[in-house]
Amino acid sequence: MTSHDAAAPTPIRRPRADQARLVADVLRHQIHAGGYPDGLPAEADLAAEFFVSRNTVREALAALKDEGIIERGPRTGTHVAIRKYDHGLHALVGLKETFKGYGDIRNEVRAAMTVSAPPSVAHRLRLAPGERVVFIERLRYLGDLPLSLDMTYLTPSIGTEVLEHSLEVNDVFALIEQVTERRLGAADLAVEAVSADAHSAAILQVPDGAPVLLLERLTHLDDGHPSISNTSACGAIESPCAAT
Repeated sequence: MTSHDAAAPTPIRRPRADQARLVADVLRHQIHAGGYPDGLPAEADLAAEFFVSRNTVREALAALKDEGIIERGPRTGTHVAIRKYDHGLHALVGLKETFKGYGDIRNEVRAAMTVSAPPSVAHRLRLAPGERVVFIERLRYLGDLPLSLDMTYLTPSIGTEVLEHSLEVNDVFALIEQVTERRLGAADLAVEAVSADAHSAAILQVPDGAPVLLLERLTHLDDGHPSISNTSACGAIESPCAAT
């Protein structure tokens, strides 16, 4: 059999949905790696780069827009809406230290008061039912981007001293170590994805029902004594909002 007798290989053509998914995966990875700081190329340029049709590119970009990763406008083009910030959830460091070099962290203090401990909090902090605790609620921003809504309960001996300091500019972890003159020790962390209710969605500036990351953490001092029970609802970015 000569080479002329052999059938020419047939190119493997993927369905457009699969092609769009592959394009979206590559673009997502490049965006998370810091690519496209000045905006994404035009649809025609992306189509040529990936050897796909413009309709395929549109599907890929639509998927990234639905994820909240990019923003698109008829006059502004396509730009990155969010970035991924890497952070080990096991690290007991504050948000200012976590995002050092990425931008300014600011805190909107929504509540700072003494309340009766909810039963679950009293149990976690080894307190008597109904014992008073210090409650702090803060909305944390990276620049103008809402990172997380933090609800923190502190044991009274520590919390009352923490309230004497500015919560707008300080991390709670750093304040605890300052007022106790002890290091933070271990932390128990539970993480789950939930749908944002209308209240949380409005605060975090995400669509109603959008997936958000819910983190519950119990942090101990280095002597093993529990000192802080914290719940954070994180939206908008693939965030490491476990810092306090």
